[in-house]
Amino acid sequence: MRLILSLLGRLGAQVLAMLAAVGRVTLFALETVTHLMRPPFYAREFGHALVQIGWLSLPVVGMTALFTGGALALQIYAGGARFNAETVVPSIVAIGLTRELGPVLGGLMVAARVASSIAAEIGTMKVTEQIDALTTLSTNPMKYLTLPRVLAATLAVPLLVGVGDVIGIMGGFLVGVGRLDFGAGTYLHNTMDFLETWDVVSGMIKGAVFGFIVALMGCYYGMNSGRGAQGVGRATKAAVVAASVLILASNYILTELFFSA
Repeated sequence: MRLILSLLGRLGAQVLAMLAAVGRVTLFALETVTHLMRPPFYAREFGHALVQIGWLSLPVVGMTALFTGGALALQIYAGGARFNAETVVPSIVAIGLTRELGPVLGGLMVAARVASSIAAEIGTMKVTEQIDALTTLSTNPMKYLTLPRVLAATLAVPLLVGVGDVIGIMGGFLVGVGRLDFGAGTYLHNTMDFLETWDVVSGMIKGAVFGFIVALMGCYYGMNSGRGAQGVGRATKAAVVAASVLILASNYILTELFFSA
């Protein structure tokens, strides 16, 4: 009986700690959003974050999408061949990339690159007391460090998802035409016939949500980093893990909202 009570106590403590963490992140997100409505706005920091998050993430997102589109075409062709349904390859590749694989894989790649970078940068600033210096100079660290990065990621990741969709569909096209003997015109015709505007728009909306999550987790864990190199390392790891898990969880919720009917 005592063992059961001890286990229940530990479980309850873990649940309470998780709820407290959720509350802290929620308050952090609300504070970040409210700063959007109050001046000043640091355009230079926003522009720098836009380049770092958007433009410099394009190669990794593009390469991921290209090979994912090619591998998806091969897998769908192999599965469809069992039912004499090889012709569905173009449409399923396009729908699968725009609805799910494009935004999710793009979000995860950005999380690996950006969340870790933001957490390490802000964590190092905290360790070296640069954030305290900003406060001393009457500069709000949330407005100067967090808001530009979160806003830039929210705007840039949907664009990365859109570009990734195009590159991924091109990867499927190259494999379909060069490896699976599809006619180029037939492949493109089938892609355009089955792909709807909402498929693309829903993926870009997911990209905006994922971008917000990635930058928010990077800033949150950076701001709450422990002291020393180990503290910064733990913050970086926690930011990537939290962003990745939240991307997958929010993807399910958004898919349920968009396509449950």
